[in-house]
Amino acid sequence: MFFSKSKNLVGLDVGSSAIKLVELKEKKSGFQLVKIGVEPLSPEAIVDGSIMDSSMVVETIQRINSTLGIKNANYAVSLSGHSVIIKKISLPAMSSDELAESIQWEAEQYIPFDINDVNLDYVPMPSREGENLEVILVAVKKEKINDYTSVISQAGKAPVLVDVDAFAVQNAYETNYDVDEGRVTALVNIGASVTNVNVLSGGTSVFWRDITFGGNQYTDAVQRELNLSFTQAEQLKRGEQVGDYNVQQIIPILNSVSEDFASELRKTLDFFTATSGTDRVDHVMLSGGGAGVMNLDSILREKFGIDVEIMNPLRKITFNESDYSPEWISDVAPSMAVAVGLAIRKVGDA
Repeated sequence: MFFSKSKNLVGLDVGSSAIKLVELKEKKSGFQLVKIGVEPLSPEAIVDGSIMDSSMVVETIQRINSTLGIKNANYAVSLSGHSVIIKKISLPAMSSDELAESIQWEAEQYIPFDINDVNLDYVPMPSREGENLEVILVAVKKEKINDYTSVISQAGKAPVLVDVDAFAVQNAYETNYDVDEGRVTALVNIGASVTNVNVLSGGTSVFWRDITFGGNQYTDAVQRELNLSFTQAEQLKRGEQVGDYNVQQIIPILNSVSEDFASELRKTLDFFTATSGTDRVDHVMLSGGGAGVMNLDSILREKFGIDVEIMNPLRKITFNESDYSPEWISDVAPSMAVAVGLAIRKVGDA
């Protein structure tokens, strides 16, 4: 379910602050953008990754479908947070049939939920003959999957694939950037309430963690310091003038939160290097709505002493400039990493 690939899908990123949609068409030369859009979502609709107001989410999905004129009925969605468990496990060498038979029993030892309450998927990693078999194991609570697939169904579309945010971002990255086999890259996707970290060694995903820290921390800090509403603080954070305030006046507030974020990310990357046998991270690639916070990339660059870059998940994807202006595409691109990664996926039989 999480790794299947087959025919063209619409990628739908149901986030806690906005719903983002991308539809692509695959051509011999690569991908072409068919549809792209963002629809804001009230902060009360999804809290800590849980859908609190399904009617509002359904209406927002219907609105973005209607605005963009989406005809394709096949949708992909992804999840992250506490209901998602990703583990790399090591098993004795065995055939694919033996693995299929034993994976549920093996998973029970690593998954902190009742195995009957989750959907399981796995992918074996390449290994040499005679070596132990390394397997990426993914478990997601059925209840969480049902919540997200249900709002798509209620919006009149078919949820045919469920992925994980961290893997969707990796998909977008690998489609748009050349993978250096000798480089360790941390993909850091900053959502409104959760940041997904996926560390790649060469082209292989070797570490995953979700951090409960995101763009809302910036908004909350601005709101608190200037006594503004959540909406006003969001507008100001995006660079809009709000009353007598402009974005230049909140830079010290944003920088302070970015320092806190750097500390949280540092703990996660230090844990990776301490437990993986890899002594370094060479490169940080930022994506998500929080990636564009003023000075964040330069603060991380200074703190970590490594290359920090903002991802463009539409870098190698062609589009018609009569449909979308290059300036708008450039502005929204970093926040579209999950939706692009999902749209690259294909309809499978799972």
